[in-house]
Amino acid sequence: MAIKYPLEYELTPSSIDTGRHWVTLRLKNIGTQDLTGLDINLNSLDAYSISVLGTGSYVSILRPDETREIPFQVSANRTGSLYLTLDGWKGGGRFHWESPGMPITVGAEVAKLVSLFAMTEPYSVVGERIRCEATIRGLSTSEGLKLEFWADTPGGAFEELAIVETKALDPGEEATYSAEVTPDDDGLYTVYAYLYDGVRRIGREVEYVYVREA
Repeated sequence: MAIKYPLEYELTPSSIDTGRHWVTLRLKNIGTQDLTGLDINLNSLDAYSISVLGTGSYVSILRPDETREIPFQVSANRTGSLYLTLDGWKGGGRFHWESPGMPITVGAEVAKLVSLFAMTEPYSVVGERIRCEATIRGLSTSEGLKLEFWADTPGGAFEELAIVETKALDPGEEATYSAEVTPDDDGLYTVYAYLYDGVRRIGREVEYVYVREA
């Protein structure tokens, strides 16, 4: 089980097929105080991949060393991550607790979009080209996929940067592809990479770049 004080937590199973399924959240209070009035919610980092159905759950009290198992229903389309939030009371005061992302593997996918990284200093400058690199890892033999790069600009435009037909990948093999954007305005640029197997999106990564005037 993973630990973020004052809780141990685990979500099972970690691998499911597409469609609707029940998953079980296991919580243990590893602290020294009662946790009371707990509003517990399972949330999606990308609802296109996995969405959580229904409402959250309420636990009136979780005592030290006590464990609870709570079911949630999810609708799964592709591999993604869920995270847990709790709001309640601890030691007479309000508290909020949030877990890191918990990955859920959905079905058998041919590749994974591992990362998206902007090759830039902490602050980029208007007019200077920014190179963005995305890395793909093969999970099973593929005949080539489609990788799209887009940028959300400070002016509100959503610009296509590049569309790349990737090479065939063997399991465990990695390949890196790049796109470039030359910012015209200062402010926050959000760069997206989308990986498609046919018409099915199997990967999405986001990178943020702050651009300032020269």
